Amino acid sequence: MIAALRGAVEHKTLDSVFIAVGGVTFWVHAPLTTLSQVNVGEQVRLHTYLQVREDALTLFGFISEADREVFMKLTSVSGVGPSIGLALLSSMSAGALQEAILTEDLTRLTMAKGVGRKLAARLVLELRPQMEKLHGESGFTPVTGQLGGGTSRMQVLEALTTLGYGQAEAAAAVRALPDDATGTVEELIMQALRSLARD
Repeated sequence: MIAALRGAVEHKTLDSVFIAVGGVTFWVHAPLTTLSQVNVGEQVRLHTYLQVREDALTLFGFISEADREVFMKLTSVSGVGPSIGLALLSSMSAGALQEAILTEDLTRLTMAKGVGRKLAARLVLELRPQMEKLHGESGFTPVTGQLGGGTSRMQVLEALTTLGYGQAEAAAAVRALPDDATGTVEELIMQALRSLARD
């Protein structure tokens, strides 16, 4: 298994990053919480997980080992594929996700794209014992409070600049979002992108 990659960031999209390592460019799928911390042209080290299937090899990357650990636990739950795992880690940090599971905060979990209340309840049921163990052993710092509008808009801004939009242009698109805009961070990003396309 490829446990980590260290190399130069060649390109980023809304859900992945391309990293050049020794003459080979790896296509790495990643959550927004990771993508917002890597910049094109800079060196980066990502903790990775390689998913092996008969028809594909897919590499997932995370800025921290804790994120990778949580992703692997999420995708071990029936009905949770990589896309939902990435959506959960895009809408909140690994620590916030752990806290949501420990406190049985279904509302917070359903903020992620593709996660309904039944799936959120299954995540709590299956992962709470493991999250309690992780919390006791290490590394996670709980994050109190709901994911507010300011936090969401900051993630939208980071995602737009990640995609190559200038800071001023991205900020204008975020300001153009309605004050009562709701939905996941990914949905807010799509709203902002549609606004930029109209311009």
